[in-house]
Amino acid sequence: MDRHRAGTRPGGKPGASSRPESRDDSRIYNGMPARELGSEGWHKPWSGGNGGNCLEAMKLADGRVAVRQSADPDGPALIYTHGEIDAFIQGAKAGDADFLLS
Repeated sequence: MDRHRAGTRPGGKPGASSRPESRDDSRIYNGMPARELGSEGWHKPWSGGNGGNCLEAMKLADGRVAVRQSADPDGPALIYTHGEIDAFIQGAKAGDADFLLS
């Protein structure tokens, strides 16, 4: 049986909601094509001097966050829980990700 028709996604629970309310919530999964989430609602939380190629994020109706690369808007969307995003942001603020810059 197709996992999408059954209302499940990899690593998820049947019928779990994650898209904005107007979309089919049962089809959200990590690595899905970002274009399937639509073009509205994507934001660049920050942008540097990299010619506009940066991260874009979209808050989903259930509080999860979809992330995509702005240079590849049709590429994969990574889906994170509120707790995962919170831990990342708090860790980055505390310097836990500074090793990525050296």
